[in-house]
Amino acid sequence: MRRTMASWLLVGLLFMVSGCITPQAGVPVASESTILTVFAAASLTDAFGEIGQNFTAANPGVDFVFNFAGSNQLATQLGEGAPADVFASANARQMVVAIEAGRIVTGTPRTFTRNRLVAVTPTDNPAGITTLEGLATPGVKIVFAVKEVPVGQYSLDFLDKAAADGSLGAGYKEAVLANVVSEEENVRAVLTKVTVGEADAGIVYNSDITREAAEAVQRIEIPDALNTIAAYPIATVEDSANAELAQKFVDYVLSPAAQAVLVKYGFLAVK
Repeated sequence: MRRTMASWLLVGLLFMVSGCITPQAGVPVASESTILTVFAAASLTDAFGEIGQNFTAANPGVDFVFNFAGSNQLATQLGEGAPADVFASANARQMVVAIEAGRIVTGTPRTFTRNRLVAVTPTDNPAGITTLEGLATPGVKIVFAVKEVPVGQYSLDFLDKAAADGSLGAGYKEAVLANVVSEEENVRAVLTKVTVGEADAGIVYNSDITREAAEAVQRIEIPDALNTIAAYPIATVEDSANAELAQKFVDYVLSPAAQAVLVKYGFLAVK
């Protein structure tokens, strides 16, 4: 009898232990999520934040780590071996840098959106700048991005076009450059300088004028003849640890649903 009782106790104990380590019917088992690391131009911060959320909603178990910075910084990091799954640049030049570093396969990048430049001033506009000509007024404080960043080079291209066009007056380029008091590492830093009143004007992307930013700045349009319509390429990183999922995200960015999000944030859809 004692042996029988001991046997039943042992069986009961085994069932108890088994119940502790075996999932019960109908109870979901927690699993580790897959992390996609996306290197993306700073101007994509808001749009990609929402696109990432939508992608995760459609693909449960996928989480994102976004590295938003100037495209030149991102390309340099990739060249130094930083792990990543996707690279979205604000221009083709920095994508080429990543290709030459062996991180992106030639021929795989695809243009997924476009953007254009706009000049901005603080809402209170202490310098009274209401036209592009006002950027050349002596003494006003202007902030650009460094030329290594796509928007910084595009800003310089605008001045070159204005100088060649002549519509903004003789010596316009030189006068504006003389007013540049700061060169920032990315476009969001330029916008911040203007919104907090540390600059009288700056040049950013149209997409940077978010709903919140629109309450803090006034915009001055730059005509097409003097503007640059920036093309943004995207590609998977060749040595991605999640190559199939990375390609799925790239395809999603090119989908109508993601394109609608980009347009909502001021980008131009790919035609």
